[in-house]
Amino acid sequence: MGYSARGRAKKSVLSRNQWSGILFGLGLVAFIDEVVFHQLLHWHHFYDRSTTAIGLVSDGLFHAFSWFATVASLFMLADLRRRGEWIITRWWGFVLIGAGSFQLYDGIIQHKLLKIHQIRYVENVLIYDIVWNVTAVLLIIAGIMVVFKAKKKRKGSQSDGTSSSSITE
Repeated sequence: MGYSARGRAKKSVLSRNQWSGILFGLGLVAFIDEVVFHQLLHWHHFYDRSTTAIGLVSDGLFHAFSWFATVASLFMLADLRRRGEWIITRWWGFVLIGAGSFQLYDGIIQHKLLKIHQIRYVENVLIYDIVWNVTAVLLIIAGIMVVFKAKKKRKGSQSDGTSSSSITE
């Protein structure tokens, strides 16, 4: 295998670990949002600008999306594990990035720009918005830190001559 083919294969492994983690993070946080805020607390529906029936249908579609993302990510993860290419630390970093990205998208785009729902319908929603969006940013920062740690660890193991696609990274 030539250098460029080896480089492309390495990039593919890194990309599949990245996208599997991002999709799992998106699906996980969307699932938690749906169960906690929509079903248990009844704070809002995915789409609150219509009737309760439409809100419930929108919740069902949102729930289907979250499960689709989760299941797709787990198929990707199973393939990575089968090939011995799952980079655990990198994957978990991207889970955090995916989770935080979904939450930040939800808080800024859906809550404020599109106004399809709020976190909670109270007189002063600002504190809810701040907590929601700061938590999202902290998840993203933590994910980036974990990904950089995994990258540093990979570079160290490659210079030692050890495997760079170890399942224990």
